[in-house]
Amino acid sequence: MSAEPDPDPAAAAPSGSSPQSEPAAGSGGGEAADTPSSASPDGIADPAAEATDATGTAEATAAAGGTGDAPAASAASDGAPAARRGLLRSRGVQAAAAAVVVAAVAAGALVASGRHTSGTGHPSAAAASDGMRHTAVEISPSNCGTGWDASAAPRAGTQVFDLHNSGSSASEVYLTDPHTGRLYAEVEGLAPGADRQMLVDLGSGTYAFECQQEDTDSVTGPSVKVPGHTPQGPSSLPVTVHDLIPPTLAYQKWINGRMADLTTETGRLKADIDRGDLSAARRDWLSGHLVYERMGAAYDTFGDADGVINGTAPLGGDPAEADGFTGFHRIEYGLWHGESAASLRGQAQTLDKAARDLRTTWTKQQMDPANMALRAHEIVENTLQFELTSRTDYGSGTNLATAVANLDGSRQILDRLRPLLKTRDTNLAELDASLARARAYAASFEHGGKWTPVDELTRSQRERLDADFGDLLEQLAPVAAIFDVRRTA
Repeated sequence: MSAEPDPDPAAAAPSGSSPQSEPAAGSGGGEAADTPSSASPDGIADPAAEATDATGTAEATAAAGGTGDAPAASAASDGAPAARRGLLRSRGVQAAAAAVVVAAVAAGALVASGRHTSGTGHPSAAAASDGMRHTAVEISPSNCGTGWDASAAPRAGTQVFDLHNSGSSASEVYLTDPHTGRLYAEVEGLAPGADRQMLVDLGSGTYAFECQQEDTDSVTGPSVKVPGHTPQGPSSLPVTVHDLIPPTLAYQKWINGRMADLTTETGRLKADIDRGDLSAARRDWLSGHLVYERMGAAYDTFGDADGVINGTAPLGGDPAEADGFTGFHRIEYGLWHGESAASLRGQAQTLDKAARDLRTTWTKQQMDPANMALRAHEIVENTLQFELTSRTDYGSGTNLATAVANLDGSRQILDRLRPLLKTRDTNLAELDASLARARAYAASFEHGGKWTPVDELTRSQRERLDADFGDLLEQLAPVAAIFDVRRTA
């Protein structure tokens, strides 16, 4: 997973498409636009649409709680070598949103939706054309959940809550179990005066709406008991930043150990080139590069060092002449395109110094706990986009080795999140199997230390790789939704 300028700035933030061109939440004004919510593997809602005005206009947002990084796309259009971490954020977030939506639809999960209505009237005022039970619910700090109580004859089954924000600021709306805190559905970014529909499949039990308006304390509405003996639908325990601090610190500690490995490898590569042993340099280049490729979740925290260590050249030009093109890929190009050891000494020195400087400053850095789960998805998405297309092959033909290293990097994140995932992701075993399957098939193209270049794969082999990695992306997207940090007070 290299530092990468975007070859197509317009694609840096694809609207409503996952890596497999799956439909995501769209935007709509005027006529009502149905926007299915994202759902975690245990079915909780995580809407990908955000209301931006009272007319019900939606804007695609991150399923894992972020927005696209526009500067990454504009920087890429310059054609200069740049870090790929900006693309990681923007593309990974949107792909997570889209993939979660598709996963929810495919699973038949009826949880929450971001349907908007034109105008500012309550959706329930008009007769429902969908044949489902509708209940109008008011959302505001003073009237959170008003409209749904015992007088509304609550009952189990698939139904719609027509939410109306009567407050003065945007609100997050959650349907929870007031006793356990478990989350059954949510709507994000409900603008003042706006209407949104929350589609749910309720079982018997006790529920309450939780309204979290900007700049106010969280308010929980009245508890409502749904009678009967119908099993409750999927739910998840919300995750807080405090929950994510221990796994983030554990991952940072793991990265610190890899820093020692990285500087050992870059020092060995520099020594090979200094003494003119290009055969040894080609061997040691791969070893060092794979160490760095396993550290993908930390690239954003590395800052500018990422571009120096693992930058790529703009498409269409001569990599040897690209301004600012340094690091592993620049040395790769030289080693596999007949450049002399003397011409590569400066590049080897630059790489080694950047790695050592990074190791020195790493202990002072802090990763954002809220981004941990999203990084696992982003790493695999970029592997599919850049490694499995051979975009980052500068002559070594080792993209599949890099792909395996990237999967190992995602595994490191998941392993540290596993204690939290066990109680939240009912499809964790399926995710593990998907990751193992993708890794095993990619690794099968290594024979005696030699890797089959992506360009030499048969069509069926490439299709299987794409399918395996695409499936893994879908499995990882709900993980990002599960770890979307929600305010609890």
